[in-house]
Amino acid sequence: MTEAILLVGGKGTRLRPLTVNTPKPMVRAAGVPFLTHQLARAKAAGVDHIVLATSYLAEVFEPHFGDGSSLGLHLEYVTEEEPLGTGGAIRNVASRLHSGPDEPVLIFNGDILTGLDIGALVRTHETTGADVSLHLTQVTDPRAYGLVPTDDTGRVLAFLEKPQTPEEIVTDQINAGAYVFRRSVIDTIPAGRPVSVERETFPELLATGAHLQGMVDSTYWLDLGTPAAFVRGSADLVLGRAPSPAVPGRCGDRLVLPTARVAPDAKLTGGTVVGEGAFVAEGARVFGSTILPGAVIEPGAVITDSLIGTRARIGTRSVLADTVIGDGAVIGADNELRSGARIWCNAHIPPGALRFSPDA
Repeated sequence: MTEAILLVGGKGTRLRPLTVNTPKPMVRAAGVPFLTHQLARAKAAGVDHIVLATSYLAEVFEPHFGDGSSLGLHLEYVTEEEPLGTGGAIRNVASRLHSGPDEPVLIFNGDILTGLDIGALVRTHETTGADVSLHLTQVTDPRAYGLVPTDDTGRVLAFLEKPQTPEEIVTDQINAGAYVFRRSVIDTIPAGRPVSVERETFPELLATGAHLQGMVDSTYWLDLGTPAAFVRGSADLVLGRAPSPAVPGRCGDRLVLPTARVAPDAKLTGGTVVGEGAFVAEGARVFGSTILPGAVIEPGAVITDSLIGTRARIGTRSVLADTVIGDGAVIGADNELRSGARIWCNAHIPPGALRFSPDA
């Protein structure tokens, strides 16, 4: 396998306000755009040609990554005029592939952080002679996912979308968002219209007798679709819990990028990242959080499991937990934000305006 398709066209609605100005795969995790981690892992698995299927804010990708040569890759970009879904996006870039009809093509989603053994998935695909092979992972509560039951050999039996009753939950195996397609199968996807591989392509292939193979790999796996998950994923990359050759520094309790400034008595723990040009002032405490480039954390602020947007400012003694602050927002002194609060880009919260607990 030498080539792959990377699906990066989603709007990232659940991640707003992070994705107002930045497409989801370009939001920084562990100091670099999340897409960088995926490209680096594909490169490490032997992929050298990747086609990016773009749509939302498509103009952002190529100026950053160029032709991919700096990563040792050959990158191409195809933009959808209208959103085409997962299957439609795959079909839309098929003309850029160089593989022969029976050769494998890796396909993966742009919002999954995983420790998947890509080489093992390709070997499973080749040794079983499958038409499509799927990475499956096991989860405790599968109700929010598509279930994929398999037989004793790993052959896929069905695709069951988001079961709700106990009777419908027949397996804990879910579709983990990485596939290997036989090149010729991609050409069977209808062109020019929205298609979901999960709801249309895969069930139709099963119905026509195609061989779909599942490979369970329950190493690290996280869907970064929500702010809480994205913050956790970034911290796990810094801590070394999630594997990536693209983390720009040694794994540990914190990652401070070049040109960032941190006061000597500020405390950074739990996989915290401080981006380029950001400043963390004296007495501030930051746990498990991402401070994006140019942001300012003023003296005595306490930030936990939160993401602070580019050029945002957090005021003196403000307390944030499980919170997302949009780019350019200003949180005045002595505010308290908790429990999934989202402050939109360029918003201004006056000093002492928001609290979740009574004054002392």
